[in-house]
Amino acid sequence: MPGERILVVDDNPINLKLVRILLVSEGFDVRAVLDAEEALTAIPEFDPSLILMDIQLPGMDGLELTRRLKADPSTRDIVILAVTSYAMKGDRDRALAAGCDGYVSKPIETETLPGIVSLHLSHSPRGEARA
Repeated sequence: MPGERILVVDDNPINLKLVRILLVSEGFDVRAVLDAEEALTAIPEFDPSLILMDIQLPGMDGLELTRRLKADPSTRDIVILAVTSYAMKGDRDRALAAGCDGYVSKPIETETLPGIVSLHLSHSPRGEARA
């Protein structure tokens, strides 16, 4: 789904750069931020269709931000994929319980990430509304 807006929320600049390169090369419009507070500022103006959300963030963590976004009628339809490098038992269940629509573990699989993003966007109410 080239042109779709993707917001990447991760406190690691190397991860941000990698994901940005992968998704921009597939035609996505990508914005990257380092924490939840920046994400809350970016979301209204950028209006992403999908957020790649690091679970472990400084300050408000990614799961709390997800709960807030899913509770707000103006943002609840944004697809949110949880991303974590600390894949511990129960992380996937906690992410889904918080409202995440999917789960991606680090290290990022460079060959599969764009396809995972496209798959989730194809089932998104926002993607259907924009089509």
